[in-house]
Amino acid sequence: MTLKKVKMLLDHEVEHRNNSAEISLDKPDPLLIATQHNDETIALICALFAYGNARLIVTFLQSLDFSLLHASDELITKELASHYYRFQNAKDVATIFIALKRLKEIESIENIFYAGYKKEENILEGLWTFIDTLKSLVPHKSRGYDFLVGSVPQKQSAMGTYKRYMMYLRWMVRKDALDLGLWSKIDKKDLLMPLDTHTFKVSQRLGLLKRKTYDMKATLELTERLKKFDPLDPIKYDFALYRLGQEKLQ
Repeated sequence: MTLKKVKMLLDHEVEHRNNSAEISLDKPDPLLIATQHNDETIALICALFAYGNARLIVTFLQSLDFSLLHASDELITKELASHYYRFQNAKDVATIFIALKRLKEIESIENIFYAGYKKEENILEGLWTFIDTLKSLVPHKSRGYDFLVGSVPQKQSAMGTYKRYMMYLRWMVRKDALDLGLWSKIDKKDLLMPLDTHTFKVSQRLGLLKRKTYDMKATLELTERLKKFDPLDPIKYDFALYRLGQEKLQ
C-alpha cells in the first residue's frame, strides 16, 4: 500500500472513530473511566494502570474510590487494603493515591510537565521532570510501583516507549470526541506516539515503521512519519491505528 493510500485509510478511520460510541463497556478502554471524571489526576491513574486486558483494566478502575484523593494517608491505606492489579499490590495502589494527593496540594500535573517541556518544547523532558517529582513525594520502592510510575532512563539508547504516559498526554492535550483536552500549555504538535504492540505491528504492516525493535526510537520514527500526514496534530492517528490492530482490520 502506498503512503498516499495509507493516509487516506487513516484519515477515514480518524473521522469514523472520532465519536463517543468508540468508548463504551462494549468497547472497553481506560479512557471511558477518565471521561466520566474529567480530572487530570484521575485520568493519570487510569492511564498508569492501562496495561493488560482492556476489560480487566476497566473493571479494576471501576473498583477504585477516587474521592480518596482527598482523604488522609491512613484512610487511603485502609480503604485500598484489598485492591491490587497484576504487578501492583495494595501498598503500591495506596502509594500512588497518596503521592498524587500530595502532588495536588503542591502543583498541577500540567504545570509540572510544562516546567520540563517549556525549555525546548520537549515532551520527554516534561516527563522526566514529572516522574522525578512524583517519586520524591513518597519514599516507596517495589517492582510493582516502579513499573507503575516509571523511571528516568540512565541511557537514552535503552528507553522503552513510555506508552501509558504518552497516551495520558494525548488525552490531556488533544480535544475531540475522544480526548479530554484539559490542558492548554503543551502543543499537540509536540506529542509522541503512544506505541503499544497493536500500533507497533499495524504500523509495520502499513509501511509506516521500519524499525524492528519496540522502543523509544520506534516511537520517534513513527511520530515523524505521521507528521508528514499532519504536522500540527500527528497523534490524532493513534486511536485509529490502535483499533485497526486490536480489531485485526490491518
